Amino acid sequence: MGAGRKTRRSLERGGTGPAAELNRMLGSWPRVRITPMFGRWGYFVGPRLFACFPLRAKDTDLWIRLTPEEQKRALETRAIVPHRRMASSGWVELSVTASREVGRAIRWLRRSYEATKAAVEREERAGC
Repeated sequence: MGAGRKTRRSLERGGTGPAAELNRMLGSWPRVRITPMFGRWGYFVGPRLFACFPLRAKDTDLWIRLTPEEQKRALETRAIVPHRRMASSGWVELSVTASREVGRAIRWLRRSYEATKAAVEREERAGC
């Protein structure tokens, strides 16, 4: 087997720009695991994905999975749109182009994280 592909510098640094800030903030939340997947940073609680953000600096679409009630509230804001393929599962998209926009995104990410963490904890208590 060959030596394999070199790790991208942005992966080694934990991302650049807004991705680095999101990774730093979300990485400090209990039980959050961040892993690169399919060209995106995947944000997990246990086995459940609750959000993802592009690895490439030129891509800016943050995907967040919300409860149906939270999705409805989010879509009432101008900055958030339904996910192009997974809206029926609660996913929305939010553009995060600069560090100053991370705060707005964190509010929705926190809601997603709390719902996901509660679901994972329910499953753990049930022995799933």
